[in-house]
Amino acid sequence: MPLISAETCRAQIIAVLSAWGMDPKLIETTAEVMIETDLAGVDSHGISMLMDYDESRRKGKLNLAARPHIVRENIVTALVDADAGLGHPASVFAMELAMAKAKIAGVGVVTVRNSHHFGAAGYYAAMAPREGLIGMVTSATRTVGVVPTRGAVPVLGTNPLAFAAPAGRNRAFRLDMATSTTAANKVKVYDLRGKPLPEGWVLDGAGQAVTDAARAWDIIKNQPMGGLTPVGGTPDMASHKGYGLGLMVHILGGALSGASFSPIRVRTQRPEDPDNLGHFFMAIDPKAFREDGAFEADLDEVVDVLHATPPADPALPVLVPGDPEAESRETRLREGIPVPESLQARIRDVCLRSNAEYLLG
Repeated sequence: MPLISAETCRAQIIAVLSAWGMDPKLIETTAEVMIETDLAGVDSHGISMLMDYDESRRKGKLNLAARPHIVRENIVTALVDADAGLGHPASVFAMELAMAKAKIAGVGVVTVRNSHHFGAAGYYAAMAPREGLIGMVTSATRTVGVVPTRGAVPVLGTNPLAFAAPAGRNRAFRLDMATSTTAANKVKVYDLRGKPLPEGWVLDGAGQAVTDAARAWDIIKNQPMGGLTPVGGTPDMASHKGYGLGLMVHILGGALSGASFSPIRVRTQRPEDPDNLGHFFMAIDPKAFREDGAFEADLDEVVDVLHATPPADPALPVLVPGDPEAESRETRLREGIPVPESLQARIRDVCLRSNAEYLLG
């Protein structure tokens, strides 16, 4: 697998977004989110998204001159309009606003509407612990790809949920998950790498497991039947829990902000119409509930107990959410980000269409 430095990948993203005419300040924010996502090991939501963003741009969906702005606000809450731009700048703006409110009022809640894909939810949740705050993020999604429990056709998106909290001597807790068994873009990554899927990630129209990544990606993107499974996979394995969690995520990220619900939007959406995605950002100041440092000390004890749990396999120690991302970041900063040749070829095509310099090889 070819490894490319983070700085080269960042420069490639900046070159493409600049060729599209995006505002330089918004470019820096977007590139930062995308590269940190790749460094964290979330290959499905970083530089590999350039092809999807290019498709939206060519269809006329994206407002590359977008300026996120506040629509309504009080001391604790706010609603932000992303102006039909990429979701990354609006989301950083919204999370920073939520954190500022939390430092004043103890909690801050900001929703975003009229947005597009915002990358990995975990990036925004992880902003909070760096300021000594707890962060929670949810988002509505563009695609209809998840088959609800007892359903035969997809109705929901992968509806991500992220939560992060500051510790003291330990790393921050960082949970970043789709409410489907896997994220749709992870199926794309398996397709790009020519790897078979784990059984139970994707079902066909007859409810049978699909392990061929190319066929699974086609089902998700193009077929009316079948799709991703909710967390749990099957009713026997309690998929109703993942189904319910996915609905909760949409209620917070979509319904609360006034954004669209994908299965309704796709009935009338024209190719050039914006996706009108919604996001939810919450920040909580532990000092509103505890003495300074007490929450972090308690979380340290929790993390220590989990790390000390005897593993079933000595070669696979018990981890805490956030450990894999931190370890991936250290490794990839040192060795580079894996960029398969198939992905490089697609990015090269984006550069040709955009009249942007190709920098990956």
